Amino acid sequence: MIDSAFKQYDNLEGLIFHSDQGWQYQMKQYNMWLKAKGIQQSFSRKGNCMDNSLMENFFGILKNEMFYGHESEFESLNNLKENIEDYIKWYNEERINVKRNGLSPLEYRQQSVFQL
Repeated sequence: MIDSAFKQYDNLEGLIFHSDQGWQYQMKQYNMWLKAKGIQQSFSRKGNCMDNSLMENFFGILKNEMFYGHESEFESLNNLKENIEDYIKWYNEERINVKRNGLSPLEYRQQSVFQL
């Protein structure tokens, strides 16, 4: 399955593939395939679901706000990548959040630093 997921890409060198401690991700053949492609494998700590909770939350928000319902609008993988990069910039610099007193993450971070 991983072969078909990545077969359209010529160069995977430097990619970081993060996963949980699932048995399928620890299989020798799988590890060798990643290594042969130049992919760095990264694991969450065993038994610690909180390792990746912030990113899981962010990607859930990203998918709900900019992807679901818009899948057909992306003309290519590069176009999707550009849209994700634009979304991340918007999310960090402009998106307000009630939990942060109506501030964007960048504004909230700057405010927190100045209060030190």
